[in-house]
Amino acid sequence: MSGLGNPREMIRQFTPNWFAATMGTGILALVLPQVPGAGPALRPIGEALWLFNIALFTLFAGLYSARWILFGHEARRIFAHNTVSMFIGTIPMGLATIVNGMLVFGLPRFGAGAIPIAEALWWIDVAMALACGVAIPYLMFTRHEHRLDGMTAVWLLPVVAAEVAGASGGLLAPHLADAHHQLVVLALSFVLWGYSVPIAFGILSILILRMALHKLPHESMAASSWLALGPIGTGAFGMLVLGGDAPAILAANGLSEIGIVAQGIGTIAGMVLWGFGLWWLALAMLITLRYWRVGIPFNLGWWAYIFPLGVYAIATFRLGTALHLAFFGIVGAGMTIALAAMWLLVGAKTLAGGWTGHLFVSPCIAAST
Repeated sequence: MSGLGNPREMIRQFTPNWFAATMGTGILALVLPQVPGAGPALRPIGEALWLFNIALFTLFAGLYSARWILFGHEARRIFAHNTVSMFIGTIPMGLATIVNGMLVFGLPRFGAGAIPIAEALWWIDVAMALACGVAIPYLMFTRHEHRLDGMTAVWLLPVVAAEVAGASGGLLAPHLADAHHQLVVLALSFVLWGYSVPIAFGILSILILRMALHKLPHESMAASSWLALGPIGTGAFGMLVLGGDAPAILAANGLSEIGIVAQGIGTIAGMVLWGFGLWWLALAMLITLRYWRVGIPFNLGWWAYIFPLGVYAIATFRLGTALHLAFFGIVGAGMTIALAAMWLLVGAKTLAGGWTGHLFVSPCIAAST
């Protein structure tokens, strides 16, 4: 049995799937301070979760690096695995929550020195997101064997990392001192949005066809229905943030007219994508009820319930702020309660499964034995 009782086997079996836990923990930390009325009281909890998430990400990065060092011949098999390779995208997305937390929690706590750290981490995040966003699809086209009836929303994971980095860039840009530097980050963030969202929506279209023709995936992939909410929520949040940044940053660079247009487009796009997300949210809830009635086994895929709902909740809060409508704050608060409850449930099950070693299983190794 792998796990805490056998650290070497735990390293050998460690996969990027674990970084989904840093995505879920990080997004909950970022959502809590934004709850209307309760934000100041919840902020210390969010900061504690952010610090815990840094430790978690560092631990997982160390374990995965150790696997490549000690078991490189097995670790590289991930690139040939149809499903596990998709989870490489969780690494930059987990890092993005730490970058965002550095702006939300690190800046008030540590002062202006947090900005260069956030920027350096953001550029690393961008590089990883760009790489996995094209490398994994390339492997799908050249090495993997895929069928329509075996498709799930996991296909989104490597693609969505770029738009998550783009949204983080929108949060970072206003904190940079140089106006030209702000423009570079803003422009690149828009590019990252375009690098990701259209591809993700193409995958969603195929996913709808797949479910219509072949019905729901196996119960081991039950949580994957929520993954579709991720690119929609992040896409909405990204447009709202980037649109909000645009007037001041573009005006400082002699492009004030474009800035006003970008702000309007960002707000409209945020509303439209939020409506699309509402459809997926309702569908995911119905699908989940169907799965849970028959009972589904726990696996690390359950973290897919958390990050997508979290980014949709953040987009909801941002939309309420942009439109000055309290309705969105109320809806977002309800989502936050559900998010926190699911984090507690999935976190407890992950801790139990990790302690016993049941969750340390690499499908790449199992497939070759």
